[in-house]
Amino acid sequence: MRKTPINSDIVSKVINDFGIHPVGRGTIREIVKIVNDIQEETGNEFIRMEMGVPGLEPAEVGVEAEIKALKSGVASRYPNIEGIPTLKNEVSRFVKLFMDIDVPPECCIPTVGSMMGGMASFMVVNRSDHYRTGTLFLDPGFPVQKQQCLVLGHSFGSFDLYDYRGDKLEAKLEEEINMGRYSSLLYSNPNNPSWICLTEQELEIIGKISRKYDVTVIEDLAYFGMDFRKDMSTPGKPPYQATAARYTDNWLMLISSSKAFSYAGQRIGMMVVSSELYNRRFPDLKRYYNSDKFSHAMIYGALYALSAGAAHTPQYALAAMLKAANDGEYNFIEVVSEYGKKARIMKELFTRYGFRIVYETDIDEPIADGFYFTLAYPGFDGTQLVEEMLYYGISAIALNITGSAYPEGVRACVSQVRREQFDDLEYRLKCFSEDHPA
Repeated sequence: MRKTPINSDIVSKVINDFGIHPVGRGTIREIVKIVNDIQEETGNEFIRMEMGVPGLEPAEVGVEAEIKALKSGVASRYPNIEGIPTLKNEVSRFVKLFMDIDVPPECCIPTVGSMMGGMASFMVVNRSDHYRTGTLFLDPGFPVQKQQCLVLGHSFGSFDLYDYRGDKLEAKLEEEINMGRYSSLLYSNPNNPSWICLTEQELEIIGKISRKYDVTVIEDLAYFGMDFRKDMSTPGKPPYQATAARYTDNWLMLISSSKAFSYAGQRIGMMVVSSELYNRRFPDLKRYYNSDKFSHAMIYGALYALSAGAAHTPQYALAAMLKAANDGEYNFIEVVSEYGKKARIMKELFTRYGFRIVYETDIDEPIADGFYFTLAYPGFDGTQLVEEMLYYGISAIALNITGSAYPEGVRACVSQVRREQFDDLEYRLKCFSEDHPA
């Protein structure tokens, strides 16, 4: 038996019983299960960094609005698949006030979380031209989005964005698109897991490529406004959330309520489509849908088939949260800035004990402190590091499952780590460092 902060025999037994070898190759949900089992058998609480779930209370204005809607009896009625009018209006306002992008309410469609929005996007965008049926991912990224492409039978390609920042991005995009048959290009901004934040120059390049090759840009804005180096908290005043929508008309956005409003459990998100794409016609869509109009195929084809609309009462919750933010009555950026504050402390602790940050800079400045950061330790690759840290009561996921070009790294999420756990985290890191001299 090794002497580690968590009983090593129990950790080894749980890992072996689960049957994934090496365990560091496990998916996010598999790592969650393993950690839950170790905690249950040992009674020791982990420093949970493996899963990106909110660590804050849900916005009260949303909870109250949903309770009110539920008590009004809307649960007995099917929601309009296009979304309730109040929500569509507030989404339109939100995009204008926090992104400075004009989009009519009709182009704002509620989804059952951004996961469902992504699936629907692939179902329509990647079927709009029978010669092009795939997605180019600017990695690293959310692994499940590639799984969605696999489930749909769509092809995809990817490259690690970190190696092609600034001027290098245009040539790399040209190279990849010329090699593939891509209908869409997807990235998250800020990025999960690296926390890269694309610059205006890079977004302009993406817009240029989109126009040149008629590739639809899908922006995953799960961490809306969370580049805390800029204060985006005042509605209607710059700086705004960065977006390629300034540089192309061929775009759609997936905006999540899970992190910005800590409303993950109710599975409500927003799909926002440019008015040009919303009204565009693609004859090849008739292979799958009753209409060749993009919006009709999206709403009455893909979204109808997936869920027949987002649940009624969460739409009222999201509308209320957005209205409060739009009216300047609820500063959601100030609330979620706690993630950046915790990240700064945690990064300092890890680097003090021999770890290094893998994705360290945004071209010429340090990466922002936010929801995620990335780590490596001498002598370990990412899968080995995930497994070894389990013996010290610290959980994470390997970067290699995210499409990263840096297999030595792991992703750390700050949201579930409480400030009162920082002393325990330091003790465990000290033990790790002493047992593995760099």
